[in-house]
Amino acid sequence: MLLNYYTVKNKVESELSIKKSRFISHVAPVGAADQAEDFILSIKEKHREATHNVYAYLIGHQGLIQKASDDGEPSGTAGKPVLEVIKNKKLQNVVVVVTRYFGGKLLGAGGLIRAYSQSAVQGIEAAIEVEKILHKKLSITVDYPHFGVLQRKIEELELPLEGIDYTDVVTINVFAKAIEIENIKRMFINLTSGQACVTEKENKYLDFVRK
Repeated sequence: MLLNYYTVKNKVESELSIKKSRFISHVAPVGAADQAEDFILSIKEKHREATHNVYAYLIGHQGLIQKASDDGEPSGTAGKPVLEVIKNKKLQNVVVVVTRYFGGKLLGAGGLIRAYSQSAVQGIEAAIEVEKILHKKLSITVDYPHFGVLQRKIEELELPLEGIDYTDVVTINVFAKAIEIENIKRMFINLTSGQACVTEKENKYLDFVRK
């Protein structure tokens, strides 16, 4: 699994007008090609009267799955520019559909490339870009005398806390970055003089707003 990657968190729609043509950008996060295709189909159905519904998507590390369509625009003037925007933003697991309603004025090849690129950029920038960082859940069981020192350290490190169970012992469920997991486990054990029982659980990607 990747330690981290960048994508968008939410679906968004934005619009711009260029020489009387309307360009509507639709952006969405997706986890697989079939999800991207379903999203594209939904936009095509919603905008069935549009002149073009150009799209591009990129899924997986280093563009394992990528696809672009000019949807009737001159070859290379629409889908590819949208895909290049996604790549330049270093995003993955994202689909962008740019709907065009023709306004009567031809833009030429260069104008089309600029228009579709601009629309894709505007759409992505309207979304919340996030870095997904791979974390591993840790379940830490400790006696009550050692609980306070662990709680303070977790707060100090700002580790995402899932919950705390209080029984005859205390069980703390937290997430730590996968790349740091061994150091974090060792730290918890050392803080409690070897009394903490630290168990690794499932992996999970957590979202952090891209800086």
